[in-house]
Amino acid sequence: MAIVKMRDMLKEAEEHGYGVPAINIFNFESAKYAIRAAEEAEMPVIIQLYPGFDKHIPLKIAVDMVHDLALKASVPVTMHEDHSDYAQAVAGIGAGFESVMIDGSALPYGENVALTKSVVDLAAAQGIDVEAELGHVGTGSNLSDFTDREKFTDPEEAADFAEKTGCASLAVAVGNAHGNYVKLPVLDFDRIAALRKKLSIPLVMHGGSDIPFEQMQKAVRLGMTKFNIATEYQRCFYRNAAKFYESGKGRDVYLAGLMALEGPCKEFVKAKIAMLNPGGYKLP
Repeated sequence: MAIVKMRDMLKEAEEHGYGVPAINIFNFESAKYAIRAAEEAEMPVIIQLYPGFDKHIPLKIAVDMVHDLALKASVPVTMHEDHSDYAQAVAGIGAGFESVMIDGSALPYGENVALTKSVVDLAAAQGIDVEAELGHVGTGSNLSDFTDREKFTDPEEAADFAEKTGCASLAVAVGNAHGNYVKLPVLDFDRIAALRKKLSIPLVMHGGSDIPFEQMQKAVRLGMTKFNIATEYQRCFYRNAAKFYESGKGRDVYLAGLMALEGPCKEFVKAKIAMLNPGGYKLP
């Protein structure tokens, strides 16, 4: 299959009523297992990297590694750079990501518009898509970050933001947050519906880990198409590695542990793909 543009992948998803999991990776195995899972599910997948991990895995190496896996895969794959400031977004464009995110959500509205527009203009010259964020998608450890509706994305403002910046997709705050939630999140479905009505570009949910199954499926049905999964994927690696080594089967052999992780990690990703595909669509 081919490496595809983010906007094309998400347009397909919206047209056929499914969402695409965006799996945050941290090494070769985390990328390989996610792509193999997508192949077994016969559905597309987004692989993304948080640029703060560049001390562990340089951006260009991560892109080249994922592109090599993607070119050999039987399903569409795209590579996205997660939360970035201006310098990181520029580095991501240079590294060859299909899509980069510029996160100016902590800035005043006008500054977020200007920052996002500057990255969109730069990325456009390279044919690269830009994801932006409007509203405060905070952390699950801070209750007010995902319960205070004053921090949620305003649909009218989002429409103005999209028009002024030309961003290809928009991450929104609708009761979601990053990391581990201190309380079960409850998504604002009326707001999702209003955002979908106002915007023609794809809607992105950050903090997709641990949001209940039924809520995620309803968000898909309301038109959200990109769902970031990071916390749960790392947890899957950690817990299954701990289980394997505690069993004594992989004593003194690190590679054995990595190989043992493939099965449970693929099953995790396939479950997310199925959850985000309520209509059971299959690629032609």
